[in-house]
Amino acid sequence: MGQEICLITGVGPGTGKALVERFADAYQVAMLARNRERLQGIEEAVPNTKGYPCDVADPEQLQTTLAAIKAELGAPSVVIHNAVGGAFGNFLSIDPEALNRNFQINTTALLRLAQATAPSMIDAGQGAILCTGNTAAYRGVENFAGFAPTKAAQRILCESMARHLGPKGVHVAFIAIDAVINVPWTRKRFADQPDDFFCQPKDIAAECWHVAHQPRSAWSFNVLIRPHREPWSIS
Repeated sequence: MGQEICLITGVGPGTGKALVERFADAYQVAMLARNRERLQGIEEAVPNTKGYPCDVADPEQLQTTLAAIKAELGAPSVVIHNAVGGAFGNFLSIDPEALNRNFQINTTALLRLAQATAPSMIDAGQGAILCTGNTAAYRGVENFAGFAPTKAAQRILCESMARHLGPKGVHVAFIAIDAVINVPWTRKRFADQPDDFFCQPKDIAAECWHVAHQPRSAWSFNVLIRPHREPWSIS
C-alpha cells in the first residue's frame, strides 16, 4: 500500500508552509495555491510534496485539480482547508462582490473539497477534514463585515459535515486561531512586539497534526489556539 495523501489548500509562507512541512513527515502532500513559483520552491525544499497551482474559488480549476491529485497521487485521507479570502470595512463600505469572492474561497470551496474527497474516506471508514479559521467565525466585528459572515458560514458548514461524517469514521474539526501569526508582514506591522506576542506557524501545524490524529474516543471539533499573551477575543 502506498503512502497516505494529505491535501492542503492555501499554501502560503506562514501556516500553509508549516502545515506542509509537518504533514510531509508521514504523508505525500498535495499543495494547492495560486502562486506557482512558491509551490515549486517548497517542492524543491520539502520531500514528499507536489504542488498544484489552483484558485480554489474557481469551480472548474478546483475540480480539474482534485481529479489530477486523485489520478496522480491517490485519494486524500487528510484534507486541510487553509485558503482564506478577506476584506475589511463596515457593511456600508464593502463591495458586495468582495463578500461573494470571500464566500467562494472560505465556504463554497470547502464544500466542493469535502464533496470530492469525503466519499473515499467514508468508504475507508476513516479520514480527517480540518479547516483553519479565526475568531471572526464567532462574532461580527464592525469592520469585518466582508469577512466574518463567510468564516461563520464556514464554521457552521464544518459542524454540519462533522455531524454527518463522524458516525462514518471521518473526523471534521474547525481550528480557530485567535492570534497574530508570525509572518513577515505581521512582524513589520507589529515591530514593537516581542517574539512571544506572535503565534508560530509551526506550532499551529503541530496542533493541526494532533487534531487530525486524535483517538476516536476523544475527537475535538471547535479548537481555539492562542499564544499566552493574547487577550481572549472570545471565551
